[in-house]
Amino acid sequence: MTSIAIKLDRINAGIRQAEIDAQRVPFSTQLLAVSKTKPAADIIKAYRAGQRQFGESYLQEALLKQKELCCYQICWHFIGPIQSNKTRQIAAHFSWVHSVDRLKIAKRLNEQRPDNLPPLNICLQVNISNEQSKSGFQLEELAGAVEQVLKLTNLKLRGVMAIPQPATEYELQCEPYHQLYQAAKALNKPEMDTFSFGMTGDVKAAIAEGSTIVRVGTALFGRRSG
Repeated sequence: MTSIAIKLDRINAGIRQAEIDAQRVPFSTQLLAVSKTKPAADIIKAYRAGQRQFGESYLQEALLKQKELCCYQICWHFIGPIQSNKTRQIAAHFSWVHSVDRLKIAKRLNEQRPDNLPPLNICLQVNISNEQSKSGFQLEELAGAVEQVLKLTNLKLRGVMAIPQPATEYELQCEPYHQLYQAAKALNKPEMDTFSFGMTGDVKAAIAEGSTIVRVGTALFGRRSG
């Protein structure tokens, strides 16, 4: 086994244990392998070890990898900041977008999604820690944004995504995820079944608070160069 395959097994085992600890349904949390800045060769190693979902943040880099890896059955997720001039290519080349941080971007993705593709799965990014340095909807804006996005027929609203302020204590890691999970559930929208919470440093807390997709890069591929 390659080192990536060994790490993948370890990460998945940790996810399963976190589900048990939180009394979650087994396999209710997926691993999204964050492969940004990593070479296609690393993605192939993870793919051969069973990983199918990969997350990218830099559009041009992602498009090159998609071309190189076109023979693999990979589900590509865009998880980075979205500039208006990048929406057309994102709409055409990804199955999921986790980082829809304003209605303008949602509307552009909807308009630019090719007719021959199924609706684009999206999550609304919520700035749950109210950090000025981060984009996303404020929590009080979420309900209104959901109603607007549900009208966009080329998008499939799946849920919410958050990158809270980093914390080392478990309770502090749990708090923002709990807040957002409860707020999203209170909207009573059955189609919103996805909670894109948690990264390498807080996977256990995220799963305890309802995460269905954890985004892990460093623990799988090592430190990123960018």
